[in-house]
Amino acid sequence: MWDFETEPEYQEKLDWVDAFVRDEVEPLDLVLGDPYDKSDETARRLVRPLQQQVRERGLWAAHLRPELGGQGYGQVRLALLNELLGRSRWAPTVFGCQAPDSGNAEILAHFGTPAQKQRYLQPLLDGEISSCYSMTEPQAGADPTLFVTRAVRDGADWVIDGEKWFSSNARHASFLIVMAVTDPDAAPHDRMSMFIVPRETPGLTIVRDAGIGTEPPEHSSHAYLRYEGVRVPGDHLLGERGRAFAIAQTRLGGGRIHHGMRTIAQMRRAFDLMLERAVSRTTRHGRLADMQSTQDKIAESWLDLEQFRLLLLRTAWLIDRHQDYRVVRKDIAAVKVAMPRVYHDVVQRAMQLHGALGISNEMPFSAMMVDAQVMAIADGPTEVHRQTLARQLLRDVPPGEPLFGSGHLPTRTEAARAHVAARLEHLVANA
Repeated sequence: MWDFETEPEYQEKLDWVDAFVRDEVEPLDLVLGDPYDKSDETARRLVRPLQQQVRERGLWAAHLRPELGGQGYGQVRLALLNELLGRSRWAPTVFGCQAPDSGNAEILAHFGTPAQKQRYLQPLLDGEISSCYSMTEPQAGADPTLFVTRAVRDGADWVIDGEKWFSSNARHASFLIVMAVTDPDAAPHDRMSMFIVPRETPGLTIVRDAGIGTEPPEHSSHAYLRYEGVRVPGDHLLGERGRAFAIAQTRLGGGRIHHGMRTIAQMRRAFDLMLERAVSRTTRHGRLADMQSTQDKIAESWLDLEQFRLLLLRTAWLIDRHQDYRVVRKDIAAVKVAMPRVYHDVVQRAMQLHGALGISNEMPFSAMMVDAQVMAIADGPTEVHRQTLARQLLRDVPPGEPLFGSGHLPTRTEAARAHVAARLEHLVANA
């Protein structure tokens, strides 16, 4: 059943979140540093009371099952929530759903042993530590079939050697979840396993931290990592051996939906600033709002934003309905493909309307433009998802007549005439 309304009880929660993020959380973005830096005591003193208010409202780590302290919300509710949280870089931390910790928590919740959950999951859920997801490699990007980082069994331990690239948040993480090849002769998607690696493990070094766009080194947090004889106990294998690729899908499907909704929050922010600029700025010909080019920008941006939002919410609804990311694979791919394009286009129009101010560092648009490109790369490049979408759409299509196909009008007309003639003959026979 389709329904475009939110239950009154949940809408009340969303209304509270809207006001809370605007009044209490967004100001933190302008005065505090990195949300993942748990050593910043000033930030912790400011944030802990806010996190307690979120807990009291029953909205802490809402993506998790109730037995893990979450609410067990479906993807539609989570999408609506993340649409509000996406306005602020501190909001996910205040609500206990910041990436990559949220995805890592899901992996630990689904596949971790009781000991792993006690040591790593619980402090992560409590917001006491940060984590890192160490998957991509310099020579392979996000294609796991090209990974070469190895984990070899040595007695009771595993020894990891290799390099990982763009392991976000490694500098602040207490532990990393690492994907490494354990069975090189197996089928491509059965070669890898996942391991929990404590940050202080000898042999694990940060070669350097890469930044996004023009980020200065002190704010860069996407690590180039080297694993040299990194030894972890056998009980730090996460899930079954050879199942890393399947485990990874647990965190990626829903994560792409949450990325999309948070992106919508940024698009809406840019769109609102565009509207404000249009009615506030005047030239010798009158207001910007009265010019056709401005009206075109506003109309196209609204259409792009609303169409993408509906695509995303429909996909979230399908996930809730089927409870199987594989069934909704093409829809998730479509969200991933559309997201950076729409994000870029809306922000570019808003930036253009603001002129020199728009491109300056006194407005948020330049950072948004870079973020739009990040969304084209994060969780798999858009090119891969375009292929996935096309292949899924083509998979069950039966071939037509090879020369002219099913849309050939002369062929259809001939068949229609034969069909109508047969009906007429039947009517005459029964007159």
